[in-house]
Amino acid sequence: MIIQAQVMGYIVTNSYFYIDDETKHGFLIDPGAEPEKLLAIIREQGFTIEKILLTHGHFDHIGAVPALQQELAVPVLMQGNGRQYAEDPVWNLSAQLEEPLNLSGVTYIADNSDVELRDKPAFGLHMVPVPGHTADGCIYYSAQDKIAFVGDSVFKSSYGRTDLPGGDERQLMQGIVRHILSLPPDTALLSGHSEPTTVAAERQMPWYQALLSDS
Repeated sequence: MIIQAQVMGYIVTNSYFYIDDETKHGFLIDPGAEPEKLLAIIREQGFTIEKILLTHGHFDHIGAVPALQQELAVPVLMQGNGRQYAEDPVWNLSAQLEEPLNLSGVTYIADNSDVELRDKPAFGLHMVPVPGHTADGCIYYSAQDKIAFVGDSVFKSSYGRTDLPGGDERQLMQGIVRHILSLPPDTALLSGHSEPTTVAAERQMPWYQALLSDS
């Protein structure tokens, strides 16, 4: 089961629940704001969140983490380069906001780690690093369910910006080609700020065709 919850801080961000239908245990991905809204969904649906997963460390993807850590007491996982974003408001872009963000108690996981339910390891996600939007950018992929939570690496008909701290356009383009649009064509791509798309649809986009022509 996948539930998309749009949360509003300074901008609208897609947070996602990825939940095992049988046990109602699962993961919360990119809780960017409105912790009470996310907690209400958890209570109403009877979910047990085992881990919070972050695709990257920008404020609009991590804003609700401190409140959820207090309420849920579950691990928060980031790619290994995420520490600077978690601990530095300049890097996570919250320095100029009313309440600058600084995360603690984060678990930094190795590239290509598998994140699984405690009592049902068959249900899980595979983390693949895709830096370029940020230095810690990654996706979480399920071959079984044909989905990838891609953060701000790819959007419907476009891709993420690379002009922010730790950004690198060449890295992002390489990662998109090698790790995202190389997935099976019917893989659903669930991003941080757009409607869902698919690998097949994005392979037809002019920006991707131009990228192939330049390579």
